[in-house]
Amino acid sequence: MVSQQTPHIKTLNKTYMKVFIPGLCLLLMSAQSYAQPTETIKSATSNTPEQQEIIKLSKQKWIWMADKNVDSLNVLFDDKSMFVHMGGSWGKAQELATIKTGGIWYKKAEVYAVVINMFGNTAILLNDIDLVAVVGGKEVTNPFMVTEVYIKEYGKWKMGSLTFSHLLRSVKMNSNNNQH
Repeated sequence: MVSQQTPHIKTLNKTYMKVFIPGLCLLLMSAQSYAQPTETIKSATSNTPEQQEIIKLSKQKWIWMADKNVDSLNVLFDDKSMFVHMGGSWGKAQELATIKTGGIWYKKAEVYAVVINMFGNTAILLNDIDLVAVVGGKEVTNPFMVTEVYIKEYGKWKMGSLTFSHLLRSVKMNSNNNQH
């Protein structure tokens, strides 16, 4: 009797697997799409004077980067600072050279939200931005969450790290804001 049911069970198992496996894959893929957060940060309604100082410094940094002001950036960037981009990561000397030569020209950073957290003499700042940049002679606009790490040494804030994380959201900046 077992031998008569075995072909039937094998057929059921094959049918079950043909339906179950693709269904499971579809379920996992849709669960993954729901797992992708779509919200972004929201600026705090109030900041301490020290947080405001760092936010102001961050805004100034975007201006210096747009103006290719490597002298001011050289003072801001710690000697051990690291920079993470979509195309690679490197230290202070390479970042300054990239800015000076126009390898990346940070034309305009439109900042939509800023959040800052303090940990003793370390500040971690997040910027939700659209960045207009010229890379390899081509102008591009990308949405980024930028993480900036600042360390206070001898009463002055120095940047220790700058990381660009590409966001899944669409660019918010309209073409009128893109004119320079």
